[in-house]
Amino acid sequence: MNNLADTVVVDPGFGGGDKQAQAGSTQPQDSSVLVPPPATKQSSALKKTSRYRSRSLSASSTDSFSSASYTGSSEDGDDVPPREKVQKNSKGSSDFCVRNIGAQHAFGRREIEIAEQEMPGIMALRKRAAEDKPLKDAKIVGCTHINAQTAVLIETLSELGASVRWAACNIYSTQNEVAAALAESGIPIFAWRGETEEDFWWCIDRCVNAENWQPNMILDDGGDATHLMLKKYPTMFKLVKGIVEESVTGVHRLYQLSKAGKLTVPAMNVNDSVTKTKFDNLYSCKESILDSLKRSTDVMFGGKQVVVCGYGDVGKGCAQALKGQGCIVYITEIDPICALQASMDGFRVVKLNEVIRNVDIVVTATGNKNVVVREHMDKMKSGCIVCNMGHSNTEIDVNGLRTPDLTWEKVRSQVDHIIWPEGKYIILLAEGRLVNLSCSSIPSFAVSITSATQALALIELFNAPPGRYKSDVYLLPKKMDEYVASLHLPTFDAHLTELSDEQAKYMGLNKAGPFKPNYYRY
Repeated sequence: MNNLADTVVVDPGFGGGDKQAQAGSTQPQDSSVLVPPPATKQSSALKKTSRYRSRSLSASSTDSFSSASYTGSSEDGDDVPPREKVQKNSKGSSDFCVRNIGAQHAFGRREIEIAEQEMPGIMALRKRAAEDKPLKDAKIVGCTHINAQTAVLIETLSELGASVRWAACNIYSTQNEVAAALAESGIPIFAWRGETEEDFWWCIDRCVNAENWQPNMILDDGGDATHLMLKKYPTMFKLVKGIVEESVTGVHRLYQLSKAGKLTVPAMNVNDSVTKTKFDNLYSCKESILDSLKRSTDVMFGGKQVVVCGYGDVGKGCAQALKGQGCIVYITEIDPICALQASMDGFRVVKLNEVIRNVDIVVTATGNKNVVVREHMDKMKSGCIVCNMGHSNTEIDVNGLRTPDLTWEKVRSQVDHIIWPEGKYIILLAEGRLVNLSCSSIPSFAVSITSATQALALIELFNAPPGRYKSDVYLLPKKMDEYVASLHLPTFDAHLTELSDEQAKYMGLNKAGPFKPNYYRY
């Protein structure tokens, strides 16, 4: 242990991070400041011993709304800041900024090709629409997680005729090798894993404010690109034809802008589309929560007491998965309907203070802020695992742990021991960011569903005749939701039953759909 270095421990067998899941209700943090203050200097604790690191090493993104990629392959040991490098791809272009294009692009290309095999929907859409080029003349600014799965979406948009420029929606969400592969293929991409806050906003700005290029569409994940354009380039923002937003937090921001009369362009809320909500939030999180905890802590689930904060789609998936592994699961909720659902599903609904002293694992999945605060963590038993599955990185009050009386010990990548003076410690995963993107991966199939939804929303907004959409927030049309689902059915060799003319007339439906009214809850 005396030789334990402070550097990140890299497991070369780890795979790539993935797209985010979102939780139920949200209360986004204040985002009025574009560039937060720089991180504080390292304390003398780091100089005294390599085992303990200063608290400032954990200080990172507090203004962006998503989380990390855990990929070991993204750690290449290159300490030269990407902004100080002069890099060109094989075509001679330098319109990008990534960690290391020369050493990583080939591996990133293989990652993308593997993801394509498990993303039938977005690949089918690419094949069907490539000839028509429905996004010809579209100039899209993208701000999402950058990994193998979202790279498939980015390249699909290019195949459909769009010109794109891309940045990461959080400082830890990027697979460096995938970013290098996109840069090598000619995509202007500005992202690398481990950006500073200043880097984060600089990258988005480079995408928005480019020479001889003006965006007319925004694809956002968390609202950061929208926020920057609105605050810094208001004239340019008014020329945008549409915004597509896929996160709870970003959608909440859009509704706030609309209510205040500041939203001057139409926006599509794909987060609340059925395909996105059920598959990316429920089914995907049901698998990834177990993978995240197992990979990062090697914990055995049987008999463990777990509290899941929030019983929206993300919370439901987490609770069901943990219960299936033999955990004793408690639920906290503010919504009586969700609380009743949890009770009917066999979970005990409690207040956090009632169980916090006894639980082995705490999972937040609300999208809110300060769900787990220092007072709760002071009461936790030694060895309690604390992680976040909600979209916002404010659910766990990590800043409350950065006090002189506590010591941070990094034990592996994205895993910290927070040690109390009496020797008690808790295990904090991903510094409170989205754990399934920082410590594991999300199934590519689930991302395919979300990516197809995003692509169709962009096509719809870009090609809509004037007047169809006003400066407001819209849900994805039900017909498109059904189309996204149909693109993925062949994977399961599923065969839909067709209505007869008599049946369709009796139900008052078109034989081709949509088959459910907008108010129907699946």
